[in-house]
Amino acid sequence: MNPNPEIVAFFCQWCAYAAADNAGRARLNIPSNIKTVRVMCSGRVDPEFILEAFKKGADGVLIAGCIEGSCHYKTGNLQTAKRVMILSTVLKSLNIEPVRLRFEGVKADDPEGLLRIINDFNNTVSLLEPLSCEV
Repeated sequence: MNPNPEIVAFFCQWCAYAAADNAGRARLNIPSNIKTVRVMCSGRVDPEFILEAFKKGADGVLIAGCIEGSCHYKTGNLQTAKRVMILSTVLKSLNIEPVRLRFEGVKADDPEGLLRIINDFNNTVSLLEPLSCEV
């Protein structure tokens, strides 16, 4: 078990990052082990960024973007969902549990929903051993 996993979270500017910002305004706490990276669109998260996060010691990678049908860039979130499915297979071949990577859609006006996603992912990753791999 890993009670304090290092998690890198890529948040799209328009929905997930806005939800995180709204969480801050509402004084809702995002766990301190979540390291956020703001991107214009979840579709801009290159698989290399994910592999690099694991290589540099992340125990999990969360990508949060717009919910289906509301992507600011039309299909960025759909592309991300497909990439994550494909990358899960790559992770398996590298002996990395696919549950260490997750893509979720969130609404900008739902900071509680974002926190549920973060806490659920944090709990999932904390049940795993710390990741020590060569990506």
